[in-house]
Order: sequence, then structure tokens, then C-alpha cells
Amino acid sequence: MLSDGTLRFICLATLLLQPIKLLPDTILIDEPELGLHPYAITILADIFKQVAEKKQLIVSTQSVELVNELTPNDIIVVDQEDDASVFKRFTEEELSGWLEEYSMGELWKKNVLGGRP
Repeated sequence: MLSDGTLRFICLATLLLQPIKLLPDTILIDEPELGLHPYAITILADIFKQVAEKKQLIVSTQSVELVNELTPNDIIVVDQEDDASVFKRFTEEELSGWLEEYSMGELWKKNVLGGRP
């Protein structure tokens, strides 16, 4: 009798908290935030950071809460231009003025980063 969000978190934690040598070199996760409590998203982001030190982790998200837990170096924004995907990564320096007043999620919502429909 567990919620969908609880089951999702258990599955993600089981995958990501295995010994590093048992994990594949690249892990792709689509919208891990679905059904999760905002605090669980914070914990999950910490797990992502830990795993990403040793393995390539590619996560797609539409979660402002998850983006708020990351730094510019952690994020690649994808936009569609002329029927092609364009990938952008911002540096701390490029966003330094913005980050004094706004979080990464707020910059995304304000379309400073792009990646919006």
C-alpha cells in the first residue's frame, strides 16, 4: 500500500545506491521527480551528485525543485532550433549576476536558460 512516489523513490534509490562497480557507465533517467514529495527530490538530487562523480548520469526533468538543487555546471539545456537540437551549458560566471538574486529553477522559469516549449 505504498504511493507511486514512494515506489518510484525506492526504485531509484535501489538503482543508484548500488556499489559503483555494479552500475553501468551511463545511466539515463526520465523525469524522476514524478510523484515525489519536494523533500524527496532534494534527497534524490544529492544521490545524483554522488553517483555523477563516478558515472555518467543523464536526467531529463521538468521539475523546478530538481533544477534548484543543481549548479549551472550540472545542467545542459536543450532547445529545438531549425529542426535540430541545440545543447547549451552555462558557467557559474555567465550566470553570476543572476544567481545573486535567483535560483536555477527561477532562471529556467523566467526563460533565462531556455529549454521552454
